[in-house]
Amino acid sequence: MDGVHGAALNLAEKYNLIRTLDDGRAWNGFNVLHMAASRMGGLMLGYAMDGGIADIAAKKPKLAFFLGADEVDFTKFAKTFKVYIGHHGDKGAHAADVILPGSAYTEKDGTFVNLEGRVQRSAKAVFAPGDAREDWAIFRALSDVLGHKLPFDNLEACRAAMFADVPSLGFEGMVDYGWEAPKLAATAKGEIGYPIKDFYLTNTICRASETMNICSRELVHGEEMLEAAE
Repeated sequence: MDGVHGAALNLAEKYNLIRTLDDGRAWNGFNVLHMAASRMGGLMLGYAMDGGIADIAAKKPKLAFFLGADEVDFTKFAKTFKVYIGHHGDKGAHAADVILPGSAYTEKDGTFVNLEGRVQRSAKAVFAPGDAREDWAIFRALSDVLGHKLPFDNLEACRAAMFADVPSLGFEGMVDYGWEAPKLAATAKGEIGYPIKDFYLTNTICRASETMNICSRELVHGEEMLEAAE
C-alpha cells in the first residue's frame, strides 16, 4: 500500500498519540512494526537507505559481506563476490562464494535493539560448534589479515569502541532518537495485504527446526500429520 506511513502518522496526530504528559514525561502511542528484526539497530548505526538493499545491488559491488542476511534476493548480486557470515546453512550460505561460520544469538554475548527501540543485552548460553566464531572476532581476524587492524582484541574493548561511536548502545532500555514526525502525504491507496507468507518459517533458526516445519506443514499448508499410537 502506498502512503501508508503518512496516513498512520495523520491518525496519530488526530488522536494525540504522541505527546507530553502533565508530569513532563514523553508518551508515544504510535509505533512502526518493521519487517526485519535488525532494522532498529541498523537505523541507530546510520545504515538506512531510501531504496534499502536494492540501492546496494544497483551499484553492482565487486565484493559484499552478508552478516546473517538470508532474506535477500541473491540473484541481484550474481556478479558480486559474496562473503556470508552466519549460521544454520540457510539461503545466504547457499548463495555465498565464501562462508565464514558465525555464532547464533544463543552462542554469544550480544547487544540487541528490539522492534520498539530498546537496547537489550544477552549472555552466551552455549558455545558455538566447530569452527564457528563470534561476529566481532571474525571481523577482527579479517582486519589483521588485510593490514587494517581494528582497535580491539576482546569483546569488552569491542563494546567500548561501539559505545564511543554510538553512545545510546551503552545504556539498556528505550533509546531517545530525537525523532520528529516527518511531513508525509496523509492519503493511502492500494490493497491491504499480509506480508508474511509463512509465520512459522520466518528466519534461519525456525527453518532449521523440525517442530516449526511441522507447524508450517500442518497449520499453514493443511497437511494432516500422523500421530504416534498410544
